[in-house]
Amino acid sequence: MKLSLLPLTLGVVVACVVAAPAFAANGCSKAPASQWQSKTKLESQLSAEGLKVRQIKSEGGCYEVYATDKTGKRQNMAFNAQTLKKLANAEAGEK
Repeated sequence: MKLSLLPLTLGVVVACVVAAPAFAANGCSKAPASQWQSKTKLESQLSAEGLKVRQIKSEGGCYEVYATDKTGKRQNMAFNAQTLKKLANAEAGEK
């Protein structure tokens, strides 16, 4: 029985085309900095969750946050600077 590679090849190509936007977008804001939420607001939000913020940096449309939790464990998180939505990738704003 001879299998044709054409259907398999087409399937792989379609999967790559469909997945490409998900890999291209890192979740950081594309808006100008004037439309971003303030770092103070993000710090207040995180403090209310029991985190002690050590530093907040702006990188590529994201806020990268260095904090410690209630047990003293270090946390590294990234947030969309415009929406303050937490991103899965803590290094999202780095280029």
